[in-house]
Amino acid sequence: MLEIPESKTISLQANDILTDKRIVRALNATSPHKFAWFNGDPADYHQLLAGRQVLSVRGHGMFVDICCDNDTFISVGDGTNMLYYSSFEACPPKYQLLIEFDNGGCVVFTVAMYGGVWVYLDVFDNQYHRGSLASISPLDDAFDEQRFDNIFRNVTKDLSMKALLATEQRIPGLGNGVLQDILFNAGIHPKRKKSTLSDFEKGELFHSLKTTLRRMTGGGGRDTEKDFLGQNGGYKTILSKNTLNKPCPKCGGTIVKEAYLGGAVYYCPVCQKK
Repeated sequence: MLEIPESKTISLQANDILTDKRIVRALNATSPHKFAWFNGDPADYHQLLAGRQVLSVRGHGMFVDICCDNDTFISVGDGTNMLYYSSFEACPPKYQLLIEFDNGGCVVFTVAMYGGVWVYLDVFDNQYHRGSLASISPLDDAFDEQRFDNIFRNVTKDLSMKALLATEQRIPGLGNGVLQDILFNAGIHPKRKKSTLSDFEKGELFHSLKTTLRRMTGGGGRDTEKDFLGQNGGYKTILSKNTLNKPCPKCGGTIVKEAYLGGAVYYCPVCQKK
């Protein structure tokens, strides 16, 4: 899924590859998807995009934006795969959108379970996209402990750590995927209520949030996700589908999986007590 480490990694790769390239044409879905979302009619995308030159690519939160001239943008969000194929590679036959460039390469957009590919002029009318652009990323120094503490203070309900940190996009781009290792490194169970955390534990959680996300991003994303070139990220996840039922690196206990709040959480029952 597209979370902070992946949006940052993919945007940096795409910026290097696509900047100054000109779009030749946009091809509509060869494999229609019930839960693939578009801005307006995707049949109009070719007219909007043909001839546009890429100025830059930016990643923020759970979004990647391809910024073109004439105030034209292509944005993808969580759930959408965005892969580059050079002129020497064959593009896959099934996709929700394909964009060809003047160097012969193309970007293919596919949706697995759900996701969006939005083409628009000027501003994208989406509250999560606007909130993400206006937010300060945990990767930035300006995201400090006081800002983190305000997130706790502004939520009146006694939420669990998963509900607090991985829902409602209180920290744009921090989802259930990256949360697993953040909580593990802080020694906190995903079901722990915020009222049960001491000031020391909140400090440890803040430190883990910053350092874990920086390691994930520095590694080129998580090993459970693909980058812009279709390669798995270099960061080895501690808690994920890749490590289920394997020994905990701290205590040697078994990593378990549990359904919780509409998704799965992974944790070590010994190191992360409720």
